[in-house]
Amino acid sequence: MRIPLAFAAALSMVLAACAPSAAPAGASPVATTAAAPTGAALPTAEQPRPGGELVYIVTAEPPTFDGHQSTTFATLMPVSPHYSLLYRLDPADNVSKIVPDVADGMPQISADKLTWTVKLRKDVKFHDGSALTAEDVVATYEKIRKPPTGVTSPRQATLAPVESVTAQGADTVVFKLKYPSASFQAALASPWNYLYQASKLKTDPKYYEKNVMGTGPFTYTEYVKGSHWAGKKNPGYFVQGKPYLDSYKAVFITDVNRQTTAIQSKQAMIEFRGFTPTQRDTLSRALPNDLAIQEAPWVCVNYVSFNTTKKPFDDARVRRALTMAIDRWKGGEALSRQTIVKDVGGLMRPKGPFAMTDAELEKIPGFARDNAKSVEDAKKLLADAGASNLTFNFLNRNVTTPYEPVALFVINEWKKIGVNATHQVKETAPYQADLRNKNFDVGLDFNCDYFDEPDLQLAKFYSASGLGAGLNLSHYEDKKLDGMIDAQSRETDPQKRKQLVGEIERYAMGEQAWMVPVIWWYRIIPHLNAVRGYRIGSNHYTNMDMANVWLATSR
Repeated sequence: MRIPLAFAAALSMVLAACAPSAAPAGASPVATTAAAPTGAALPTAEQPRPGGELVYIVTAEPPTFDGHQSTTFATLMPVSPHYSLLYRLDPADNVSKIVPDVADGMPQISADKLTWTVKLRKDVKFHDGSALTAEDVVATYEKIRKPPTGVTSPRQATLAPVESVTAQGADTVVFKLKYPSASFQAALASPWNYLYQASKLKTDPKYYEKNVMGTGPFTYTEYVKGSHWAGKKNPGYFVQGKPYLDSYKAVFITDVNRQTTAIQSKQAMIEFRGFTPTQRDTLSRALPNDLAIQEAPWVCVNYVSFNTTKKPFDDARVRRALTMAIDRWKGGEALSRQTIVKDVGGLMRPKGPFAMTDAELEKIPGFARDNAKSVEDAKKLLADAGASNLTFNFLNRNVTTPYEPVALFVINEWKKIGVNATHQVKETAPYQADLRNKNFDVGLDFNCDYFDEPDLQLAKFYSASGLGAGLNLSHYEDKKLDGMIDAQSRETDPQKRKQLVGEIERYAMGEQAWMVPVIWWYRIIPHLNAVRGYRIGSNHYTNMDMANVWLATSR
């Protein structure tokens, strides 16, 4: 496929970016953490106002309505307002604090940490008026941990510690664990774990792929493909006084320029995933008194996945050569001025609680500061593997930010070792289908999570025929690695666990290079300052139910 002019322009901008650039004249100061949005000042003592319609941008359309089977924001952002969770991240601390949603308090945990008892609220109803009971919660979690035939479950590995899920009466759920798990609380708070109706799942396990029936703050109105998804206020929502909004509309806009224009013209108010520095600065200049900006590091990264069922990508030497060619340190510096990536890291978020130090990371193939030496070593590896002058197709997603510039950067880096990759760009659904069905050579995959938790970030690295099903898109089998991931999961001492995670990183992305991270993402959310009640966090998945969002212009 010929690279479009927009791609080529983006690439030339990345390669030309060699020195820090000054902020454009008139640009607002920018918050560097979730703590302090900037731009026009937001009042801090206001009471939420009811009413109004929130119009927000989603940059891709949902390949499925079923959160349990999805791995993309394209499902979560329009669909989440219809559903509740058992637990969730606190909207006021969208990084690490877990709070109840339909649960009536935090779990009661036995002394041996193997029995978790969860009481449920008694006032939660589905949109058809039927009460949510323990039976619905059990059916939900059984579908996730033991998916029926023909149904995928990308988060099956996160529930690997669970021995059984049972109902005790109508309002109590009991999780029995096989072993104490440091990550189980986080697993219960997954934003993907929509609570479904047991009766619907019993009749049709695939019901939720194309239908909506939840207990969330908004009922379903319509989905117009190529245009929008809409919902209206649920008058029977179990949280008194919420949601504040009368309705919401998620408009699908894939073109970057149209996204910026939609905010600038106030046809849309916010995009919750992330805008580029250029988009931020354009909006700062255009809306100096009407814009707020929030920024934060992101538990999200692009991976290069290899189809290890095809030669020569079954050879670790080839995979190591391809990762060693990439100068991540210079790439991160340059790309951060063009798109939503910034920090260099391994399998865990840079500067997060489980991250390696830079000094440790630099010892792993692909992360050395001396890229010139890495390039020469990579050429030798390819020659030894009989793969010099390698050519292949590089599959990518048609989401501009940040997939296009990241892909172009990687393709250009591979040229340094004599590798010629042809860029193949597809819409989200066929792109994901090709990755899952092994219909590719090498692909630009992604791993985005809602929490800094090794069990979440490492679930992708289990063997493809086991707990990695649906997530391991390099399609390899590695029982040694499976055992290493299991061992860190069972370790409850934080320091010992961090050491085990480091050993996994050195083996999985260094020695074997099964799949390799490129550069970690960085969120930039410029939005109309009329949008209140949303606080940026380390991810773009949680708190997408819109229950806490309100509009300062509403009456």
